[in-house]
Amino acid sequence: MQAVIKTGGKQYRVAEGDVLTVEKVGADPGDEIELDTLLLFEGEDLLRQGGAVRARVVDEIKGPKLIVFKYKPKTGYRRKNGHRQRHSRIEIVSISGSEGS
Repeated sequence: MQAVIKTGGKQYRVAEGDVLTVEKVGADPGDEIELDTLLLFEGEDLLRQGGAVRARVVDEIKGPKLIVFKYKPKTGYRRKNGHRQRHSRIEIVSISGSEGS
């Protein structure tokens, strides 16, 4: 069974056992969370909307460093900042839902 989940403003198509990197969720490594489920699939057939997807937070990591550089000509204005987005690596534990509308 597969599901389309929504987290961090993005949508992912997942199956049980998948490990994916998403924007940071408010849970510690080892905790289980429940994700917003949009659709459930069995193969390519739509079973229903809704359902429950449980995931386990495996790790917290940082993304690549991005350089933010602001510059205005002829005024001596220069600002350089770096940013590293925090991400969570999650593993899909279970997808549950019954056949319906």
